[in-house]
Amino acid sequence: MLTSNGYVLDPSPQRLGYLAETPEVERADRDALWARLRRQGYLLLRDQIPSEEVLAFREFYFSVLGPTGLTREGTDPAAAIASLGPLDQGAFRRALYEDVVPSAQYLALCTAPSVKDWFTWFLGADTHLHKRKILRHTRPGENGIGTATQAHYDLVYLREGTDRVLSMWIPLGDCPTSLGGLTYLEGSHQQVMAEEAEGRLERPAASITADLPGLAEERDGRWLITDYRAGDVIVHSAHMIHAALDNVATGGQMRLSTDIRYQRAADPIDWRWQEHWHHQDGL
Repeated sequence: MLTSNGYVLDPSPQRLGYLAETPEVERADRDALWARLRRQGYLLLRDQIPSEEVLAFREFYFSVLGPTGLTREGTDPAAAIASLGPLDQGAFRRALYEDVVPSAQYLALCTAPSVKDWFTWFLGADTHLHKRKILRHTRPGENGIGTATQAHYDLVYLREGTDRVLSMWIPLGDCPTSLGGLTYLEGSHQQVMAEEAEGRLERPAASITADLPGLAEERDGRWLITDYRAGDVIVHSAHMIHAALDNVATGGQMRLSTDIRYQRAADPIDWRWQEHWHHQDGL
């Protein structure tokens, strides 16, 4: 049973399906990838980043934040086993926003050749990485409204720049559906682009809903899922509706991921995304 914010997803074939992997024959064919992105709204790229780079950053993240009460005492930080005790919120925020987010380790992951050089090749131009890059971990058992990322599309948060910005979601470790990876509403980018063309501009920025099964019914679509592995990434359009599943793992393991954004440097850039991510940045 898959849930998001406590809502149970409809498992019928009309409402639930699987993300399409990008075949190897297309991986070096830029035209084929663009055609797939326009058709699907996303690219699932298996083994895009060397897994050892992903896992090294994972260990760094939990090693820095573990002492704040995040991870269970006596466990390997890279295992990401949630603590049974309280979290020191003040210490956690200081460590996250002062030691992890602006770190050289995080920047190195987000600008690795398998990421930055890929975007330069795919976009066919000089690129710009938005400085505001987001890290998320989810604990098992957190399944009320507001605990998982609700259904949204990224453009509502990026109104001051180009609508051709691309997001890359990177699971920082193996992420089966039980850990709560991203899910995408099939074909929703086409619907959103049509609605945007009609002049609907969401202001202020807001999620669409926490009710994923209800949204699938309303839009007559399927939520698409997969089991992610360390090194996999998803690149998606700013118009693609997506959300996160709940973490229902039984062994106490947390999910860790990051989402970053690249675009052509010559296109308009949303100035609000050019500072490090912080929980008080208003976005």
